[in-house]
Amino acid sequence: MDYTLISRRTCHLCQEAEALLAERGVVYRRLEVDEDAELKQQYTFRVPVLLKAGKVLLEGKFTPERLDKKLQEVGWTQF
Repeated sequence: MDYTLISRRTCHLCQEAEALLAERGVVYRRLEVDEDAELKQQYTFRVPVLLKAGKVLLEGKFTPERLDKKLQEVGWTQF
């Protein structure tokens, strides 16, 4: 699993990001930013953040267009 979503339970942008990822069939690991001090320090004001192999792919408000563009850039083919 190359994708990781860093999110927060109470974040509506995070919920929207999860819905978009699910619509596209992207399998990801979800990490709760508030449960890890290192993640909280690095990403608390940036969630949601989608990582691919540890590198930031997308952060902030996910729109279908932005997500699709980033997924295409990394070779995602399951649209």
